[in-house]
Amino acid sequence: MDWQGRTVLVTGAGGFIGSHLCERLMGMGARVRAMVHGDAQYHSGYLRQIPPDAAVDLDVMGGDLRDAVFVREAMAGADTVFHLGAVTSVAYSYTHPEETIATNVTGTLNVCMAAREAKVRRMVHTSSAGVYGDAEDGKPIRETHPIRGCNPYTAGKIGGDFVAQTYYLSYDLPVATVRPFNAYGPRMGRYLIIPTIIMQALERDEVKLGNLSPTRNYTYVDDMVMAFVRMAEEDKAVGEVVHFGSPTAISMGDLAHRIFATMGRTIRIVQDEALFRPEKSEIYQVIADCTKARNLLQWEPTVSLDEGLKRSVAWIAEGGYDDV
Repeated sequence: MDWQGRTVLVTGAGGFIGSHLCERLMGMGARVRAMVHGDAQYHSGYLRQIPPDAAVDLDVMGGDLRDAVFVREAMAGADTVFHLGAVTSVAYSYTHPEETIATNVTGTLNVCMAAREAKVRRMVHTSSAGVYGDAEDGKPIRETHPIRGCNPYTAGKIGGDFVAQTYYLSYDLPVATVRPFNAYGPRMGRYLIIPTIIMQALERDEVKLGNLSPTRNYTYVDDMVMAFVRMAEEDKAVGEVVHFGSPTAISMGDLAHRIFATMGRTIRIVQDEALFRPEKSEIYQVIADCTKARNLLQWEPTVSLDEGLKRSVAWIAEGGYDDV
């Protein structure tokens, strides 16, 4: 598919995946309308880290997903919309459940309504692997696995997913849903597990963590961005939910040791029970079965965990968070 000259709206554009997606789309020739939360001048987030010569077709718009009028104005004339805007922190959702659910559900409703009115060619909606909770049988999770709300964040994502599905089934809105499994890399949220480990390890000889046993598969951001692009390009993706994740599963404890090895350091782990999540809402294993992504989109991750961690350590060590 030729992206040259297409007008693309990206919600959540100032965030981790959103900023990388904007950069990739502009590199392919698209005109990108980047929606950020709040004042565009002061809240452009990681869009500021896109080199100026790569951001010539970037229009940053500030507002709130919960404002239907703003979303409709931002959507006008768009060919494609990538909906990544959301409250994404599980920890934040525990203390701000109303904001989390309103943003993730009502915000998605506003995007769907505006996309339908604008008659977009494709809407790519962002779900979360967290909607499953723990795998029922301990095996990699397929798209048919039952979903379960474990915390306010997952409740909001589940609600948003159903809104998007409803607009596909009821109004023929061409929605394709990306369900990412633990993306990481430069610009990732500083309070996520990988930067938490790296930033402590850069400053001291011990790292304080919570539960070390939960297991995830981590997918480098470049691979995840290509998943979004492929979902927008492939007509067979309309109406589908597709998993995107790395085949490498690793526990939090083993992940920390891989990071220490990447840094060439010997560091002690100290477990702090205050950092444990509530027992009933902890998710112990989230591993993706990506058969559908391979068959439908010919998508495979290309960046190994060790290489991705190396790039992540370098970005943080070089002051990646300093201007955000």
